Amino acid sequence: MALSLLIVEDDLTFSTMLKTWLKKKGFDVETAGTHARARKLLATRNFDLILSDLRLPDKDGMELLSWLRKQKDQVPFIIMTSYAEIQSAVKAIKEGAADYIAKPVQPDELLKKINEAIRHGNSLNTMDETFTPPENFLEGESEAARQLYSYVSLVAPTQMSVLINGASGTGKEYVAHRIHQLSKRARKPFIAIDCGSIPKDLAASEFFGHVKGSFTGAFNDKTGAFEEANGGTLFLDEVGNLGYEVQIQLLRALQERRIRPIGSNREIEVDVRLISATNENLKEAIAKGNFREDLYHRINEFTLYMPALKERQDDILLFANFFLDQANKELGRNLIGFDRETCEALRSNSWPGNIRQLKNTVKRATLVAKNDFITLHDLGEDFNGISASEAQTTKMEESFALHNEEGEKQRILKALQQTNNNKSKAAVLLGIDRKTLYNKLKHYNIPQ
Repeated sequence: MALSLLIVEDDLTFSTMLKTWLKKKGFDVETAGTHARARKLLATRNFDLILSDLRLPDKDGMELLSWLRKQKDQVPFIIMTSYAEIQSAVKAIKEGAADYIAKPVQPDELLKKINEAIRHGNSLNTMDETFTPPENFLEGESEAARQLYSYVSLVAPTQMSVLINGASGTGKEYVAHRIHQLSKRARKPFIAIDCGSIPKDLAASEFFGHVKGSFTGAFNDKTGAFEEANGGTLFLDEVGNLGYEVQIQLLRALQERRIRPIGSNREIEVDVRLISATNENLKEAIAKGNFREDLYHRINEFTLYMPALKERQDDILLFANFFLDQANKELGRNLIGFDRETCEALRSNSWPGNIRQLKNTVKRATLVAKNDFITLHDLGEDFNGISASEAQTTKMEESFALHNEEGEKQRILKALQQTNNNKSKAAVLLGIDRKTLYNKLKHYNIPQ
């Protein structure tokens, strides 16, 4: 049976043209020129998708979307809008629209969005009800994001070990959570370990636990991460930072599915699924003798590559508005959005610190903004008065600094000085996360 679409559009010529074209593509199409007419049609029959103009003669498409959701109708809803109304389209996404498309509409792009919205709507209806996406993260709508999360959906129901590879700030831990929540282990524990912050002499205790008195400082029994995660998922962040001896112990535990707490004579059977993450090139680490090749293959039955934010340009404004909503709630503000110039600046920035950097930038701007819309001035000095050529020069200088240890060290020292040695604020200025900053401080012997 043909899929049914409702087009809500007051431009009769455009509506008729769209109806004729979509019918040729095999859809059953109805049209409505007003909000009231659309509601009457929706009261008499069900549709597989609604394609609505934002501006209607009586009410707008947003009100139609709101009415549908109040009726508990989750039919996929695509908003048609002009570029000038892009902020409204983003708001529609937040309120439950499947997607938006800018006018003039490109037929092939529209057909792709319709098929994706219907397919996504069907998958939501069959999804395990135990999975609830967290409210503090947005997956995005770009092609890179769609590909990433299609792979997540494929690997999640399996028992394969997953290695998530990507730069700091790209959302690796969220993806690990998503895999766990979409797996058969969703009702079991998800335990995360930051391998970059574990002191070398305590790593075995963190993984396998210990008994009281087994070493100096062991004042009580400790349950290790493997035992805590038994039946569920163990997530090892920054796995490339593990010492060689711990790598051997980890490999043995994974192969034998047994662990022995330090100082104990008993072995404990464990059943964990391993998800690891790294921002390093582990193949290079293997070549240098810093990472075991057999462990690499054991943790890497399936690899996910996290795209950098600059590779997801279509997602930047979605993330920016999402983080603005969060910042409004957290800071007690009520900003509406970003002005046109600021939107362009956000989209064109290289974002070396990725999603985390964008979040920090928006939060700061929300705090200092004096008007309803965030301006370039509110984004901070990195965005003020920088021409395209200057921005390219800055980007080249930053890239050079990453390969020049003395230059990088001086940048870190300057950031610490500007923030009165506040590590969290310094990390934001440098466009890296706090864990990476601490590793850099250790590397350059900078007092902490």
